Amino acid sequence: MLDTGSTGFMIVCTMLVLLMTPGLAFFYGGLSRRKNVVNTMIMTFLAIGVVGVVWVIAGWSFAYGGDGSIPFFGGIDQIGCWGAVSDLLAEAEGTPDAFAVLSGAAALALDDPELAAGYPAIIDIGFQMAFAMITTAIITGAVAGRMKFGALCAFLPAWVLLVYAPLAHMVWGGEGSLIGEMIGALDFAGGDVVHISSGLTGLILCSLVGKRKGFGMMSYRPHNVPFVVLGATLLWFGWFGFNGGSEFAADGVAALAVLNSVVASAAALLSWMIVERVKVGKPTLVGAATGLVAGLVVITPAAGFVEPWAAIVMGLIVSPVCYFAISVCKKRIGYDDALDAFGCHCVGGIVGGILTGLFCVPELSWTDQGGLLYTGDVGLLGAQVLGILVTIVFVVVLSLVIGTIVKALFGGSLRVSEEEEAQGLDVAEHGESAYPAYTGLD
Repeated sequence: MLDTGSTGFMIVCTMLVLLMTPGLAFFYGGLSRRKNVVNTMIMTFLAIGVVGVVWVIAGWSFAYGGDGSIPFFGGIDQIGCWGAVSDLLAEAEGTPDAFAVLSGAAALALDDPELAAGYPAIIDIGFQMAFAMITTAIITGAVAGRMKFGALCAFLPAWVLLVYAPLAHMVWGGEGSLIGEMIGALDFAGGDVVHISSGLTGLILCSLVGKRKGFGMMSYRPHNVPFVVLGATLLWFGWFGFNGGSEFAADGVAALAVLNSVVASAAALLSWMIVERVKVGKPTLVGAATGLVAGLVVITPAAGFVEPWAAIVMGLIVSPVCYFAISVCKKRIGYDDALDAFGCHCVGGIVGGILTGLFCVPELSWTDQGGLLYTGDVGLLGAQVLGILVTIVFVVVLSLVIGTIVKALFGGSLRVSEEEEAQGLDVAEHGESAYPAYTGLD
């Protein structure tokens, strides 16, 4: 029996998460230089196109198909999202209520009682596709301003199939999944799967591409602060579907996830402004928007597991940590993560995953194992750390292999020529300009 409330709720959440990727385009576009804004935004739109095709062909079945017995590729035996329902078409054909039969049976074929009792499984394909889109798009911020667009076109589909889909299966694949079942780590909406994976891949990719010309010697200022705020606002709005929808039902836990998302992002916004006031003497709008996003990142793995007071604490903690990673570690280590995908998403995701092990309410835990603060037991905290370490190793190795292969296929270099970089990738790579009348160097 389908729950029409949860069905409608999940459709709305899917649309909200789909909005996040265009929102990220504005966020990244505003942070970029004038001569690269079109290229920066089209890289995020590329993720929409790539994932929209690849996810239906194989990504969803790799991540959520099969019985979960294979830690990496649970659905390799049923390529394409239609694999789970193809045998049901004949049964549905000619039935008076064919849609109800097909949708309900499809959910049962996924071996997920919650889906079978709640909403059509086809919605889950779209919802998880939207997750894959925003995750893939986050990566592009690390290589803004100097990566060949063709090389990115080659890298992203391989990454979705070989990194994102198997990692999603390891965390959310159910029985037999390595991180979620065997290790027992909790990830409500994507701390490991979305933020650590994308931010860490961005770090690997920007290291393979190399630093921008002038990195460390000149200041790269956001060219359009209102774009940054517009993008952050769209992300904020979409994130309520991202975290709330990860409960997969219109219930109290979904409401808790939404409330926690609000208060964590609010606390992180305030925390970032305080840090800026102390460090540079003035709070900035770009900083406030970045803090807002950092707060959403940190609460993602914990959204349905913690109380609102804990969400506030998590938001207050994450901004100083991410600020330190972006303003201090980045300079000292010397990596050129152009738009701080690593410093915000990977670092924030790690902080969120660890704090989940401290603040998780036992009654809300998927594994019935509560946080250290409630139980005095380090079991969940240890599982969180181990799950994060497994995620890091898996993502680093696979992303490095894929990036190295793509680099070799593109003549040993992933970056554009010095002349094209100086001209700007809007004209060099796409033949158009966001500001045709502008003739400056920014």
